[in-house]
Amino acid sequence: MSRIWAGIDVGKGHHHGVALDVDGKTLLSRRVANDEPELLKLVGDVLDLADGREVTWAIDMTGGEPALLLALLVSHGQEVLYMPGRLVNRASDGYRGEGKTDARDAYVIADQARMRRDLRPIRPGDEAAIELKLLTGRRSDLVEDRTRAVNRLRGTLLSMFPALERALDVTNTGPLKLLTGYQTPAAIRRAGVARLTKWLANRKVRSARDLAEAAVEAAARQHTAVPGEKTIAKLVHTLAEEVMALNAHISEMDKLIEGRFREHELADIIVLSVPGIGATLGAEFLAAVGGDLDEFDSPDALAAFAGVAPAPRDSGKVSGNLHRPATYHRRLQRVFYTSALVSVRYDPNSRQFYDRKRAEGKRHVQAVLALARRRVNVIWALIRDRRCYEVTPPMDTAA
Repeated sequence: MSRIWAGIDVGKGHHHGVALDVDGKTLLSRRVANDEPELLKLVGDVLDLADGREVTWAIDMTGGEPALLLALLVSHGQEVLYMPGRLVNRASDGYRGEGKTDARDAYVIADQARMRRDLRPIRPGDEAAIELKLLTGRRSDLVEDRTRAVNRLRGTLLSMFPALERALDVTNTGPLKLLTGYQTPAAIRRAGVARLTKWLANRKVRSARDLAEAAVEAAARQHTAVPGEKTIAKLVHTLAEEVMALNAHISEMDKLIEGRFREHELADIIVLSVPGIGATLGAEFLAAVGGDLDEFDSPDALAAFAGVAPAPRDSGKVSGNLHRPATYHRRLQRVFYTSALVSVRYDPNSRQFYDRKRAEGKRHVQAVLALARRRVNVIWALIRDRRCYEVTPPMDTAA
């Protein structure tokens, strides 16, 4: 049966849609507002053009701006393929003309969907997976904000009080609380160890005396006030409070993620059994795969999607040249890599596998990636069989 291909170039306020027939002839090219009536009219017009034929839609984004459009397409039972923007840009070089417009990009998306057979379909995840994707995405934003705030705090403190910046780990609560009350060398020296210890203890800071001694020792190293010290001290105070507020937001988000994650049917299999995977990584796993593994035909497909299966780059006489694939899900790769790294410390089988790879001459990162690839098979089997991971004594390979 003949088919129509519709490509959508996504924008914030408007999308551009192009529909092609089996020969690549343009049947429709239109700019539509990102609004339900306009989008419904576009879907209806494309279906009218199809006149009973199958329609395949292709889009260059999977979340954010096209969320309403995707919801409408799914509700109408339409097949939707995902073509990453990187592929669109590369494919555009093979088309006539050098200009870049939304209409051109939409045409490229539709035409590539017509010719290619390697584009992944977009399938709606279950409600829990969608919620976890939103929650983990928000957590990632908060972590990035905290990293920027910590870096600004360190830079500001370094410009006024280098010794204290070296002595404190401003990612911990105790040093942050100290900086909300004392910032300058003179103020810390006037307070002294005893008074500073009492001030920190009243705010429930652990190891208050050790922190106070470190701060006073740093203050004893500097007796010169830098220009603008008062203003810098105020900035340090503000930034320390900002980091503490972000820490509180992240902790609250972690509770929300864990509560929602544990309601999922796969939570017991993932978080309670597999070493190295906690609630946060487990939630990111479910968010990345859509709540189940129905989209993946085999562990190899999941490993390729996660970027832990190396892709060959052979040419001429060079063979066996393996590299990280160009297209993969970065958060899912982080899940497998981080969990593999942690499991080396707590799982004897993972430790034995890691040590064996190291003995074969692989570097640390290579050994962890090999373990991550192995864990794809393990998690795949556990979810397939609906059973928990059991820690067994490692086999004596030497014997």
